[in-house]
Amino acid sequence: MSGDGDITRLLVDWSSGDEAALTRLLPLVYDELRRLARSHMRHERPDHLLQTTALVHEAYLRLVDQKNVRWQTRAHFFAVAAQVMRHILVDYARGRGREKRGGGHSNVSLHDAAAISTERVEELLAVDAALDNLATLDPRKGRVFELRYFGGMSVDEAADVLNVSPATVARDWRMAKAWLRREMGDG
Repeated sequence: MSGDGDITRLLVDWSSGDEAALTRLLPLVYDELRRLARSHMRHERPDHLLQTTALVHEAYLRLVDQKNVRWQTRAHFFAVAAQVMRHILVDYARGRGREKRGGGHSNVSLHDAAAISTERVEELLAVDAALDNLATLDPRKGRVFELRYFGGMSVDEAADVLNVSPATVARDWRMAKAWLRREMGDG
């Protein structure tokens, strides 16, 4: 098993309660999850503690812990995985911001082990806030940006996830980037 159809079938089986499908699924999706994590981590400092593998494992744990998810396709699974990875990094950035302002010490989870620079924390939080604003105004453009920027998906892959044409995704991508640049005051 290695094709997209096989992954989709395993996802559907897993959604239906077949735990053995989950065991067979991991080897098939692991490399793609690593690619997504590398896409996220390319925006971080080269000397951070959280490695691609740690981000993949944290995201995978969160994905398998989700209840009542009806996986539709391989693309749906990876779109959710990209969103989960974004949230892991944003949660960490928020935690770093609290720490910077004198927050108390607490138990450290896997995603909190990363050493994201203060500048990157502020930038990530600004992108996240701007993306939330865009998603409020135009949910599809917000989703396109998330899939392309955080998920590292191609135009065709994002079009498949969103059930729109590649031309629509390309147009939304250009408009979302321009809107976010303006929103963040980056000309």
